[in-house]
Amino acid sequence: MLSYILIFGLGLVGLAVAFVLTRSIVRIPVDFGAESPEEASRLKQMHKAIADGAMAFLTQEYRYIAWFMIGFALVIGFAINDPSTDTHEGIYTAISFIFGGLISLAAGFIGMRIATEGNVRTATSARNSIADAFKVALNSGAVMGFGLVGLTVIGLLVTYLVMAALLDVPNHVLMEVVAGFALGGSTIALFGRVGGGIYTKAADVGADLVGKVEAGIPEDDPRNPAVIADNVGDNVGDVAGMGSDLFGSVAESTCAAMVIGATAFAVTGMLAETESIMANMYPILISAVGIPISLLTILMVKVRSEQDVAPALKKMLIIASVLMAIAIYFLTMWALPASFEIEGHATTAFQVYLCFLTGLVSGLAIGLFTEYYTSHDFKPVRELADSCSTGAATNIIFGLALGFKSVGWSIMAIAVAVYIPFTLAGMYGVAVAALGMLGTLVVGLAIDAYGPVSDNAGGIAEMAEMGEEIRERTDVLDAAGNTTAAIGKGFAIGSAILTALALFAAFITRAMHLDEEFTTLNLLDPLVLTGLFVGTILPFLFSAQTMKSVGAAAFEMIEEVRRQFRTIPGIMEGTGQPDYKRCVAISTRAALREMIAPSVLIIGSPLVVGFLFGIEALAGLLIGSLLVGGGLAISSSNSGGAWDNAKKYIEKGHLGGKGTEAHKAAVVGDTVGDPLKDTSGPSLNILIKLMAIISLVFVPFFVEYGGILTRYIN
Repeated sequence: MLSYILIFGLGLVGLAVAFVLTRSIVRIPVDFGAESPEEASRLKQMHKAIADGAMAFLTQEYRYIAWFMIGFALVIGFAINDPSTDTHEGIYTAISFIFGGLISLAAGFIGMRIATEGNVRTATSARNSIADAFKVALNSGAVMGFGLVGLTVIGLLVTYLVMAALLDVPNHVLMEVVAGFALGGSTIALFGRVGGGIYTKAADVGADLVGKVEAGIPEDDPRNPAVIADNVGDNVGDVAGMGSDLFGSVAESTCAAMVIGATAFAVTGMLAETESIMANMYPILISAVGIPISLLTILMVKVRSEQDVAPALKKMLIIASVLMAIAIYFLTMWALPASFEIEGHATTAFQVYLCFLTGLVSGLAIGLFTEYYTSHDFKPVRELADSCSTGAATNIIFGLALGFKSVGWSIMAIAVAVYIPFTLAGMYGVAVAALGMLGTLVVGLAIDAYGPVSDNAGGIAEMAEMGEEIRERTDVLDAAGNTTAAIGKGFAIGSAILTALALFAAFITRAMHLDEEFTTLNLLDPLVLTGLFVGTILPFLFSAQTMKSVGAAAFEMIEEVRRQFRTIPGIMEGTGQPDYKRCVAISTRAALREMIAPSVLIIGSPLVVGFLFGIEALAGLLIGSLLVGGGLAISSSNSGGAWDNAKKYIEKGHLGGKGTEAHKAAVVGDTVGDPLKDTSGPSLNILIKLMAIISLVFVPFFVEYGGILTRYIN
């Protein structure tokens, strides 16, 4: 009972902190410190246009998602039924699925709403000082962090308690029903990441290629018709989509640990009811404890000058990691039995703590490796910038090479985070290591969402003509946010790989419990091998679909921006008004249309393979897509981040600065990298996680009805 109270209480603390931070942000007037009525009017106009555009897209996207959720819930309700029980748990899994989806929608909505409130206030606060602007931007991101993790831990606890009260089933079946919650969250993340990513990059590519390269006007210039759509995209893709993505990661890794540990932590003669409850709740407690740790971390970090911004963000990650390492030691010793056996693997509470610590340190290492390859403070990005001197072609060649090379160290860190935990505690240890990577999620989300808020603040400062000094300050915030966003993507990919592996283990564990004939997974089995090869194809097909979608949507945007430059009198002189709403509508339509095919690929693949060919083929499919998808995601994300920061390095005055041929080549590289780092790369997280959680939830169906084509052939 104490563990329930602790989880619920800490979840409420997270929501309370999010509420207080929101109030502190919205108290600042939109036109705070405006030097003239005209500037105040422009600030209100730009803020309203971005907020309305983001809400319009999210409202339309959520309508599509609502119909899909209802339809998929019906499929779950009818298809899933554990043959060892007679309780129709498919209906309850469908309820968990709907609940998880609603929580994920709420998390994305909260993050996007506060981001659109914080962006203009970051710009206006920059008039006072860089410290004030940093505080507003960070607090805006922290609302997302505290709100999302608070909702996650409360949602998981409520789902568990309600299902435990309604269902009289073994512990492992109960945990599988709770996994429906994670499936709901991950499904929303699919649409949020893919749809939001297509939206934002269509606008960004169109705005950059026509505005900066063809017309030669600055970034975020109000004369550019696509500039509002670009700023809207930062919110719907990099805030709402990212929030749903990481919500899914926490829920999935937590459910994976709970499913794997379900048999070991059932009430037995060796384990009393109180001990069983605490051990079962341990994965949720890890995320819950991260809430007060993150609050303490944010309170400890201050910024006084421009030089403090980037170090402060990195310092937050390090401080939070150290504090979590200390706190989780005591939590583990309290919540878990001193020694126990899990899936035939004898382990101890201290060994489980070492699994958490390995994941925590590996996550931090991935962040630092990502920073090295994507920040212009280090050699790789500066070499990439130098390659722009000889044109766009060499820039693209160097950028691709950088991305390929950057995969090595990050994958090695993940390999360590797999080997050590597996040796210590089996696949339960791997699931705990994934939670270790996500242990500092509140801080990670705060820093990640800080980036789009700062980016929007710079755009608003430019569009509202607030002056060069304000834009310089917002650019400092944005530059730091660019690097931390790249770190956040690497961190998210690493945790997604471990989460997907833990879900795969939970899938195999449940399959073995349900099917007495399925006792081991043989890699030389023809079905497994075939599944492996097919699985390696999926990340490439998915990336091709999402990148082509961005290209098609960007084509429409480019044609529209060119048309407005040609036909609207006075637009280049600043006397004509661009039609921002038309560009917003183009991105919205394109995103909603183009997200369908990639979504069908992800959701349909495991269902079709499991039904037609059975558990063995599906296991191969999951492993193949995980191994290739993880590396491809890191490479795509780091290439795109490096191209972006190489452009910014030149814009700071290096290699001739803005307007030079080197700068134009850098802009081309950045536009190539945009769909890689903000659409395909991050969305591959969803591919490897969602296919694994679908497989886990549908295990009873695959065991009962799967492999029909294989049986027919044999």
